[in-house]
Amino acid sequence: MTLQKPQKVFIFICIITLMSLYVVLPAKIFNFQVPRINFQIGSLDLSKPIDLKEGLDIKGGLQVTLSADMKDIAQGDRATALESVKTVISRRIDLFGVSESGIKTAVSGNDYRLILELPGVTDSQQALDLIGQTAKMQFALPIFTPGKTATESSTLTGFTPTDLTGADLAKAAVTFETQDRQPGVSISFKDSGKTKFAKLTKDNLGKPIAILLDGYPITMPTVQVAITDGNAQITGKFTTEEAKALAVQLNAGALPVPVSVLSQKNIPATLGADSIKKSVTAGAIGLSMVIFFMIAYYGRLGLIASIGLFIYGIITLALYKLIPVVLSLPGIAGFILSVGMAVDSNILIFERYKEEIRGGRAWKVALELAFGRAWNSIKDANAATILTGLILFNPLDWSFLNTSGSVRGFAFTLVLGILISLFTGLVVTRNFLRMFYKEKSKTNDENKKL
Repeated sequence: MTLQKPQKVFIFICIITLMSLYVVLPAKIFNFQVPRINFQIGSLDLSKPIDLKEGLDIKGGLQVTLSADMKDIAQGDRATALESVKTVISRRIDLFGVSESGIKTAVSGNDYRLILELPGVTDSQQALDLIGQTAKMQFALPIFTPGKTATESSTLTGFTPTDLTGADLAKAAVTFETQDRQPGVSISFKDSGKTKFAKLTKDNLGKPIAILLDGYPITMPTVQVAITDGNAQITGKFTTEEAKALAVQLNAGALPVPVSVLSQKNIPATLGADSIKKSVTAGAIGLSMVIFFMIAYYGRLGLIASIGLFIYGIITLALYKLIPVVLSLPGIAGFILSVGMAVDSNILIFERYKEEIRGGRAWKVALELAFGRAWNSIKDANAATILTGLILFNPLDWSFLNTSGSVRGFAFTLVLGILISLFTGLVVTRNFLRMFYKEKSKTNDENKKL
């Protein structure tokens, strides 16, 4: 026997819910060990529980404001230089082990700043020593150890520094003037570096030259010809984004910008723990009141809608862990607000259903019409909120819009919550009502309308 469409959708909803529940559950519930499957997708390992990423205001840590000294940088190169410094410091703090860090730039007149948020950092001096250094670029020759057999490839074991450094590099930029018209990176050297680079390329034809930034190899192109004019191209089947990223890294060494600490603020974890406890308590009370109201006012309709809200919460939490979303107090506020939007959709549908019943429709017909006719109101309300959320999130990073990390966190969880609520409201709740909600027909005339 083939399954009808509502049954197929129901099975799909059950699969999605069970998968989300697996992601959400901790390793152990009381004395029960939750079974795990040995499954990995890329860097995502599902064989062990996935933790929520907590923001600075919840986890505690260090907030640092840095000032970038641009006095030796030309006015037209300062924006590129600041972005280069941001990239370098971002990699440094990632290597320091702060994977949920936040870093943003702020420019006001001739004042160039970077604002760093380092959740979980307790050794503030070590962090400041790491991030408060000027980027150092060096050109080096890689050292390879030959394989023991003919079939084994050589192994990179280190680098031999040369006298060519980032101080000799004038600028790097993305170019499409390559032989295959694919994105590449053009580099040009100052007079101090032209002779050095010419000798380096002449002595190493057919061999790779590594470019190190803070001792980390960012690229290792192979020399094709000797270059005497100080202008070269780095090619390698880059995408446009990869070429831009490489140019930014090269400019970090070509345009070295000293940074100094303007201020630092330690945020204790106890403050975050207390805040999140109150937020979770408030959210639990609010959600309980919403569920109580829905069941008390709408009866079985409200009970089914509450089950849909529960599934909404499970899916949302699973996506928070998988994306991952760095959860902050404004982010929790965005989630709670999206719960209210989800309830609004159900109320619009149920009130429309009552109107159709009062108009003499059979309950099955009234239910379908309620979803169809309430959609315009739901669509308009949610579209307006999503548009506002996108403006607050500022995905294109426009300077005339908001750039605050906390506001963006609120906007992201709000928009994500609304999109999930549309799915649970119009797919999950609707399908559950089709399958499990029954209402006795009052007249034969109503039966004829089905």
